[in-house]
Amino acid sequence: MPSDYLASSIEYLKGVGPHRGEILKKELGIFTFNDLLHHFPFRYVDRSRFYKINELNEELPFIQLKGVLRQIIPHGGKRITRLVAQFSDETGTIELVWFQGIRWLRDQLKTGKTYVVFGKPSLFNGRFNIVHPDIEEYTPEFEKTAGVLQGVYGTTEKCKANFLDSKGILKLLKTLLGNLPHSIAESLPASIINNEKLMPLREAFINIHLPSNALLLSGAQMRLKFEELFYIQLRLLKS
Repeated sequence: MPSDYLASSIEYLKGVGPHRGEILKKELGIFTFNDLLHHFPFRYVDRSRFYKINELNEELPFIQLKGVLRQIIPHGGKRITRLVAQFSDETGTIELVWFQGIRWLRDQLKTGKTYVVFGKPSLFNGRFNIVHPDIEEYTPEFEKTAGVLQGVYGTTEKCKANFLDSKGILKLLKTLLGNLPHSIAESLPASIINNEKLMPLREAFINIHLPSNALLLSGAQMRLKFEELFYIQLRLLKS
């Protein structure tokens, strides 16, 4: 560990390439597949529930809505500075606002279609809106594949401008984990893993990034934290 696969330079991961590879290196210190694998979420959000628009309040954290795009309006004249969409469900309407990625969004979003929106609601001029929400088209398979817990990853403004926001990083991690070798060498002796009832390393990496439930996430966190503390103690003993 890392294997030859995990030692690969980050630009060779599908979806990265030279330009985004340089951004990941300079902005996040991610040089290899192994570095990306160790770019852990700093928190998790619950994607298991859909809220209704009439349930929104300012105390809510990041939430998920399902509804229809009714209108998409560019603002700012020839040089568009923001994109505002009207998003509705059977209980009401909310505004979605974007200040970046406007050209791409205008090409991708279609009125009359059902989408899933994810973001933090806020109150502005007496109406709720969500600024820079994640948005993707709803399909019947969505609720089966979205997962219950979704990691939120640290990023930067330059990364976000190149579609390397938290969602973009998660997409890269799904690609990486989908090709993760089955032969990842364990970094701890088998006796310790068995005695402490620790999750295998490969399984821990999968479940720290893509946990299907809270129990598996807890097991992954326990394994990776134990390993970190174990090697800190070893270094202290050697010094």
